[in-house]
Amino acid sequence: MENRASSFSGFGSYFRALTQTPSRLSRRAFSVSTSQDEMSRVWAKSGSDMRKTLTWYDLVGFGIGGMVGAGVFVTTGRASRLNAGPAVVISYAIAGFCALLSAFCYTEFAVAMPVAGGAFSYLRVTFGEFPAFLTGANLVMEYVMSNAAVARGLTAYFGSAIGVSTSQWRVTVTGLPDGFNEIDVVAVFVVVLVTVIICYSTRESSIVNMILTFLHLLFIAFVVIMGFWRGDVKNFTEAGDPKHHASGFFPNGASGVFNGAAMVYLSYIGYDAVSTMAEEVRNPVKDIPIGVSGSVIIVTILYCLMAASMSMLIPYDMIETEAPFSAAFKGKSDGWKWVSNVIGVGASFGILTSLLVAMLGQARYMCVIGRSSVVPAWFARVHPKTCTPVNASAFLGIFTAAISLFTDLDVLLNLVSIGTLFVFYMVANAVVYRRYVNVGMTNPWPTLSFLFLFSTTSIIFTLVWQFAPPCKSKAFILVACSVVAIAVLLVFCCVVPQAHKPEFWGVPLMPWIPCVSIFLNIFLLGSLDGPSYIRFGFFSALAVLVYVLYSVHASFDAEEDGSLGQKHDEILMESAESEGHASFIKV
Repeated sequence: MENRASSFSGFGSYFRALTQTPSRLSRRAFSVSTSQDEMSRVWAKSGSDMRKTLTWYDLVGFGIGGMVGAGVFVTTGRASRLNAGPAVVISYAIAGFCALLSAFCYTEFAVAMPVAGGAFSYLRVTFGEFPAFLTGANLVMEYVMSNAAVARGLTAYFGSAIGVSTSQWRVTVTGLPDGFNEIDVVAVFVVVLVTVIICYSTRESSIVNMILTFLHLLFIAFVVIMGFWRGDVKNFTEAGDPKHHASGFFPNGASGVFNGAAMVYLSYIGYDAVSTMAEEVRNPVKDIPIGVSGSVIIVTILYCLMAASMSMLIPYDMIETEAPFSAAFKGKSDGWKWVSNVIGVGASFGILTSLLVAMLGQARYMCVIGRSSVVPAWFARVHPKTCTPVNASAFLGIFTAAISLFTDLDVLLNLVSIGTLFVFYMVANAVVYRRYVNVGMTNPWPTLSFLFLFSTTSIIFTLVWQFAPPCKSKAFILVACSVVAIAVLLVFCCVVPQAHKPEFWGVPLMPWIPCVSIFLNIFLLGSLDGPSYIRFGFFSALAVLVYVLYSVHASFDAEEDGSLGQKHDEILMESAESEGHASFIKV
């Protein structure tokens, strides 16, 4: 185990040398023959390199294509009817703000370490192998579940476009439990088709995404215009059936808005997929900040406009949960029924683009996890002709298709949200730790203690908000938690100095923005239902079991074999003392 620890220390120091001196790690470090030999052993697991073909507009396109679709066209109906009502507009704004703060954290890591692994790579460097594996497993689960949800949402909108009910191609199996008893073969076909496209080429996938995204944006403009033109502002404050449903802009109060925000957070899965493509970006320092943060801002505006247009079209208690925008025009008898078919076509384009981007992202996560040997290295293989991770793409495509075949949308949405929020919470903690801790030179306990205290205070605030009955003592506890959290944050800022600051791009207002992200992610986690936590706990326990029985031994064997060692650490650190900065690092 001692050798294992020193081996991983070499891996971590490699990246710490980069992040501490981002302008100094370069030509000589990679010209040292011994270093090249050892790094080549790591990259031998992938075989070929991924081509650097993407620019900032590709990333913005991927970000918009990846996010717009799953959100508005799959989750808006449920979030509005079951939770937020017309205030679903506010729910989208809250979720978008939370996503933007998380996007800043992702961007700092992605610029400093432009590799394909996304959050897995960031957390492995910061906290070590086990937290990274647990997060990586939840990331893969998140992507598989979200893609399955998106595929099933696509079939609902495609049915609206052609005037066919989904019940005509979804077969109900009586022997299976509710939520898992509707077989959707069309969703499986869509997933398999997208899998073939992403296996072929990343550049060609970007071109397909750009075309579909452009068409989709035209349909979004059409939907917004039609909603504001044909809608009625009274639907913002009046229920369709006031005898059985509350009226007003906030029919379920503030809790309904935040519960809706947690549900629509699925909408923002996509920008983190952009960070997984960093290894294929030509100029990471310039392109990644624009691609990640820019796409989140644009998409948040689009979401709020579309949610507002839907709320104007129809009272919240009459919104159809499966395909809300198409259904809003179905019942109209004044010659506007054709709009439902048009919206169905546009939504199908949007959902298809989000599926394409998300499946690109999930394959790259799995590829880098395979490079670390915590899963079989077979997943890390990059095809020499297509320069894409074909094995990971095909395996996860089949897995996604299997889930989409029988799992209901409600089951998928909550499970995806909890996985997403957990991963974003971990990345926000990691970016604070990375700024304030220089391993081997600074004491990590003040930073770890601060993160623990802040998270604990946020959890207490969330539990009181969710479960305590309205009273004066509840308000007092909430105010007290807020004061304690701010006081802990202020003390940390005054007492603990930053160990290093990024040269190219860093999260502004450190540590305030990551801490707000930590709080919001915890708060939104508290808005999810109990069964979601049971499923999340079961999957996390399964991931831990896999790690204990396989991953820890496989990773140890890989390091013992010499792919990552102390000698490699010493060479890189010496090289970092004297020379420049590589355009990107390969894990």
